[in-house]
Amino acid sequence: MATTEFDGQVAIVTGGASGIGRSVAHELARRGAHVAVFDLNEQALDEAVAGMSAEGLAVEGCAVDVSQDGAVREAISQVAGMHGRLDILVHCAAIVGPNARKITEVGVEEFDHVYAANLRSSFLVTKYALLHMGERDYGRILLFASIAGKEGNAGMSSYSATKAGVIGLVKSVGKEFAETGITVNAIAPAVIRTAMVDGMDPRQVKYMTDRIPMKRTGTLDEVTSLACWIVSPEASFNTAFTFDLTGGRATY
Repeated sequence: MATTEFDGQVAIVTGGASGIGRSVAHELARRGAHVAVFDLNEQALDEAVAGMSAEGLAVEGCAVDVSQDGAVREAISQVAGMHGRLDILVHCAAIVGPNARKITEVGVEEFDHVYAANLRSSFLVTKYALLHMGERDYGRILLFASIAGKEGNAGMSSYSATKAGVIGLVKSVGKEFAETGITVNAIAPAVIRTAMVDGMDPRQVKYMTDRIPMKRTGTLDEVTSLACWIVSPEASFNTAFTFDLTGGRATY
């Protein structure tokens, strides 16, 4: 049953055509938000938007490479301009990159690709969302980090380094805007079973899952529930923080 928790609000969800992004986009729309779904995969984007629209949800799609400055600036401006506001940004777009490989086996081009997709994109979407949220002195920005960014995962140096950068970005920017009505936070999940994880080396997935005290992966529902609370009006005294979602792996 749909609710009106986010009625009248406008949200952007990147990476919203699949996985965590699609789950978050769907739930925000189900709770009353108008959601602009950003994704680079145009076929998956069209399918996701069509599926949610068929449920009567207010969604639109935009094919965007979130690692590119001009594309991000234009797409966010278009959404905010069309609707006259931007209340929520949830940045889920990311790639794993090399996994089950030591740093000595990773090329600099591969590292740069992961950096652009994970960290530079986080910088860009945060920057341009803030420019529009500042007009109304209200906003919720949620980035996705990872437990790999806190503890490091062997075999995933590029991913771990860029997700650590996301945590640092949130700490800094959250403080910069702490006296406004805009909050900037992150979630650092352990393994969440998605298509992205299914595409990883099974040895790497076992390595990560074995370190979770609950001995299981997280679910999309668990991530989505936390994400929706963080971007709600109720989460007004939380900023510059990275929320753990790790089945007991992170206890600090």
